[in-house]
Amino acid sequence: QVQLVESGGGLVQTGGSLRLSCAASGRTFSVYTMAWFRQAPGKERDFVAGLRMSGGSPYYADSAKGRFTISRDNAKNTVYLQLNSLKPEDTAVYYCAAALTYRLVVVTKGAYDYWGQGTQVTVSS
Repeated sequence: QVQLVESGGGLVQTGGSLRLSCAASGRTFSVYTMAWFRQAPGKERDFVAGLRMSGGSPYYADSAKGRFTISRDNAKNTVYLQLNSLKPEDTAVYYCAAALTYRLVVVTKGAYDYWGQGTQVTVSS
């Protein structure tokens, strides 16, 4: 089992920044890939960014490129998502996810085995 706990969400104005954190516990040594997804009201849960815990370049959705940065701290078993230049359309619940099977970043939510409870990000105009 792997437990994921997100934090760092909140209310911010357009153009502002937030840093989300995802702390993992349990069988973290079995996690190959971690990612962030987001889900706005009435919409699907979409991939935002992901990385391999062993290293390599992160992968971003087009909506995140140039504004969001995913990073990890293996010593703390924590993955971060820095959100910059936020827009109202970034408003969503942001979820952290962990994959135990796929060694590459996968954008499909079905590939991920564990999920956090989510953290709300609201961007006001």
